[in-house]
Amino acid sequence: MPVVNEAAERFWNLSPTASVLSPAPERVAAFDREGRLLTYARGDEFFKRSLASRLYARDRGEGRRWRELAAGEAAALFAETRELALTLAAVAGDAALAARVRDEIAPWTPARLAGEAARFASAYRPIAILPPDRYLSVVVQATEGCTWNRCTFCSFYQGRPFRVREGEELAAHVARVKELLGRDLVRRPSVFLADGNALALGQRRLRPLFALLARELPGRPVTSFVDVWSGERHDPADWEELARAGLEQVYVGMETGLDELLALVRKPGSAAECEGFVAAVKAAGVAVTPIVMVGLGGEGYREAHREATLASLGRMPLDRRDLIYLSPFVEEPGSAYAADRERLGLAAMDEAAIEAEVTALAAALRARGLRVGRYDIREFFY
Repeated sequence: MPVVNEAAERFWNLSPTASVLSPAPERVAAFDREGRLLTYARGDEFFKRSLASRLYARDRGEGRRWRELAAGEAAALFAETRELALTLAAVAGDAALAARVRDEIAPWTPARLAGEAARFASAYRPIAILPPDRYLSVVVQATEGCTWNRCTFCSFYQGRPFRVREGEELAAHVARVKELLGRDLVRRPSVFLADGNALALGQRRLRPLFALLARELPGRPVTSFVDVWSGERHDPADWEELARAGLEQVYVGMETGLDELLALVRKPGSAAECEGFVAAVKAAGVAVTPIVMVGLGGEGYREAHREATLASLGRMPLDRRDLIYLSPFVEEPGSAYAADRERLGLAAMDEAAIEAEVTALAAALRARGLRVGRYDIREFFY
């Protein structure tokens, strides 16, 4: 239960999943059950640590963008939050707080926290992207890269050939992930299969994968990205089998309901194929999250993209289990997409125009009773 000392304005909450400590209202630090810093609020500043012990900051009055702190800045902040915990434990007079700080938080010196980068690298290749509602998943990199990897707008998996982990290699990977997370596993209720489209694997490979997950990470539903092109290789019985094995939700890179625009960005499949695929997965009992890229195609495609996308989503059997993500398009300088857009004379949409489209699409979809979320790739780190 939370404990408050009102006279001193001190607060601490020792839950089964985290320790939240506040020696004063303007400073609040949260630590995982291993004792590692998670987040720190200091006045208008907010800091967050990744699993690789990179530290990111943003000012509450300056929008949603994160900046990464230099190594020296990060070390100083790690020291500050550790000292905060030690000081609060010393003056609070609470035995449970003193024990948790002594046993979990105090051992994590700035140097030891910085050393988590090496442990992360031993467990993972860089994790390029996750859906926002899966930032607290246990990520299992059953595959690396993307089977297609030719969309002109995407740079997530460039230079990373598609490969599969299986057998002893996969088991060792899962063991390293569990060791890295330690007691922080209690805070992570699901599994996300990475990288780009692990569900492109055939059932022969997926069956032992799901069996391993059920054994090593029990009780956690499984989610993953999938694209229409690779997902259509599974027949309805495959999706039903995967649902029984624990697959709960898939994230589909729809991007747009406009076939002309899909062809322009070299995205395989069509709007009709996407609609049929979503229907098949839904029929198997798996929730679906289509991801729409808002601003793709620039001003020249703005209205057609919006209208075709709304029409296509309207033909999908989506319900309240499902979620539609609207992702503001971020153009990669020097990408094939940027070159094609300039060659075709398509004007890029500025950030204000993209935000206006996000608002319009969200309003139209919510009016249909659908759930809508924002998916900004610039805000991601794991």
